[in-house]
Amino acid sequence: MGGAAALEKLVPVLLAFGGGVLLARRKTVPAEASKAFSDYAFLFAVPCYLFGNIYASDLAALFDWRAIGGYAAAAALAAVIVAAGAVAYGRREPRDVALRVMAGVQVNTAYFAVPVFITVFGTAAPIFPVLLFQVCVLSLVVIALMELGRDGPAGLGPGRRLGRAAAASLVTPLVLACNAGILLNLLSVRVPAVVLDGAAFVGDSASPVALFALGLHLGGTGLGLRDTTREELALIGFKCLVFPLLAWVVCGALFGVRGEWLAYLVLIAAMPTPQNLFIFAQRYDVGVGLSAAVVIKSSLVSLLLLPLWLQTVLP
Repeated sequence: MGGAAALEKLVPVLLAFGGGVLLARRKTVPAEASKAFSDYAFLFAVPCYLFGNIYASDLAALFDWRAIGGYAAAAALAAVIVAAGAVAYGRREPRDVALRVMAGVQVNTAYFAVPVFITVFGTAAPIFPVLLFQVCVLSLVVIALMELGRDGPAGLGPGRRLGRAAAASLVTPLVLACNAGILLNLLSVRVPAVVLDGAAFVGDSASPVALFALGLHLGGTGLGLRDTTREELALIGFKCLVFPLLAWVVCGALFGVRGEWLAYLVLIAAMPTPQNLFIFAQRYDVGVGLSAAVVIKSSLVSLLLLPLWLQTVLP
């Protein structure tokens, strides 16, 4: 795909995102409203989109186990590299290490990858298996490390705290929607057309609303680029450049993934750090400032690099 074609694909993304930034800067729409838009997208619109599309998908084609295995291997290797780098940088506390692993390896699926894939490919289906892997495996690893480093209330041991946190991560609307779509698909349960049409109607709003919310947030908070620390630069560079290159090499060279799936996995890996990083940082009281900076700045860097990745990985 040429540079002009790649930019054309991103015009809707830039329009929705840029509109949010502009309106927040001009104070036409308060930046605080970004939470309401984000909650709508995360808790309702994106789950509706995921449910309807997974239910109607060919699961045999959707869950390409070679591709998923390659991505999992790349993510595991990336996690080891980030953890080793954090320890070498002097981070010894489990929560500190876990936070940096999440910043460097997890991707923003709901607010960034889904709208970008819908705009570029017309579907976000390739994201579904990676989303499940990220929530059911990567998030559990991060939660385990966070819980190990936190003092729990009296009478509640690390095992019970870990169990509660893991259960909470598995009942988020995104995961429930994915699992419901898979289960009904496998059981060949007939879902009324009116329900699917309603889910599609709501789901179609997920992409522009999520991007608009991100634009509002960035437009309101601004970017203190001059205050960027070396650690922030390292995490952002790893997330936006090293991890997608690592996914390309591991998935393509070691697992033999080719064609569209290789492009999908590289682009997914190139997505920014998820907003959940900030939520985890607040919950476990660790690296709150670092997490906020990495989420915001990696979002901007990923958006700027998207035309390059599209031109590189797409035929």
